[in-house]
Amino acid sequence: MSQKNIVVVGAGVSGLTTALLLSRNPEYKVVVAAKHMPGDYDIEYASPWAGANYMPVSVRGTPAAEWDRNTWAPLENLARNRPEAGVHFQECEIHNRTKDVGSATAEWFAELLSPNPWFKDVVPNFRSVPKARLGAGIDSATSFTSVCINTAIYLPWLVSQCLKNGVEFKRAVFNHISEANTPKIHSSGKVDLIVNCTGLLASRLGGVEDKSVVPARGQIVLVRNEAGKMLDISGTDDGDDEACYVMSRAAGGGTILGGSYQKGNWESQVDPSLAVRIMKRAVELCPALTGGKGIEHLDIIRHGVGLRPVREGGARIEKQRINNVWVVHNYGHGGAGYQSSYGCAQAAIQLIDEALNPRARL
Repeated sequence: MSQKNIVVVGAGVSGLTTALLLSRNPEYKVVVAAKHMPGDYDIEYASPWAGANYMPVSVRGTPAAEWDRNTWAPLENLARNRPEAGVHFQECEIHNRTKDVGSATAEWFAELLSPNPWFKDVVPNFRSVPKARLGAGIDSATSFTSVCINTAIYLPWLVSQCLKNGVEFKRAVFNHISEANTPKIHSSGKVDLIVNCTGLLASRLGGVEDKSVVPARGQIVLVRNEAGKMLDISGTDDGDDEACYVMSRAAGGGTILGGSYQKGNWESQVDPSLAVRIMKRAVELCPALTGGKGIEHLDIIRHGVGLRPVREGGARIEKQRINNVWVVHNYGHGGAGYQSSYGCAQAAIQLIDEALNPRARL
């Protein structure tokens, strides 16, 4: 069979993971074309701002749960065997307050907060935390071994693995998805298939213009303080769309304090008063950060804002003919971009294989 030319549009975690898995097939010649690349910090580019960790919020029995399930083993393998990827194991505690039921954060975290979530048999050491160990106002808690990813190391690592397998990278800005089908983008000639991993920009990209994709604004504070473990809680007393979580990135990446989940909010600038609330909540949830002292004892590296690409109805992984070329979509992962990255890429590649080798299904 002759080599097939594929362009992956987008170089966030979804685009890079899809390109990496594609590059393992010698029949595919892959080019990643993107407006933003690892090393860039831009409000349109969500991946660098992510925590990023494995804390499934997908609902049991859905495709999203399957994608999350299929992502754990690759991430666990990286944490165990590939230290240069910037992924490490971290004990994670999920705290639940009954009074948060019905809030936006509790709805978002519903499966995560369950005493019996689907992923309890996937992650190591899942257990309930004894009531005696819980702080004031906490009604229940679970614990398990998770991973936390230093995005500043992991995204360039994905690029390096792609390069090793012959993937080319090009800067490009597209007004229409079909603009990826030009010799300027793929020097090997005719493009056989385009993979659309444009995240939030799928809402504006010609030929796609998916208006069900909206931002869910997340604000974080990155600090030098050590937390000792990953923590998350079902809600806050500061507002329906505010959250509280703490996680330490691998390889000296600092500790992320979050956060917010502000749907429909495109604001790229840091809200200073929200930053103060985030720090206060984090220090209360995790006294180890400052040894029981106040937020003035937090050593701040930087503040950040990221826009999660949330799609009503969940991520879109499907194939479509646009201007007579197959396009496989893989976007709209919301806050689950990293923890579903391998599962989503595998699902996308199944569609790519079907589109390019229709007889292979017989």
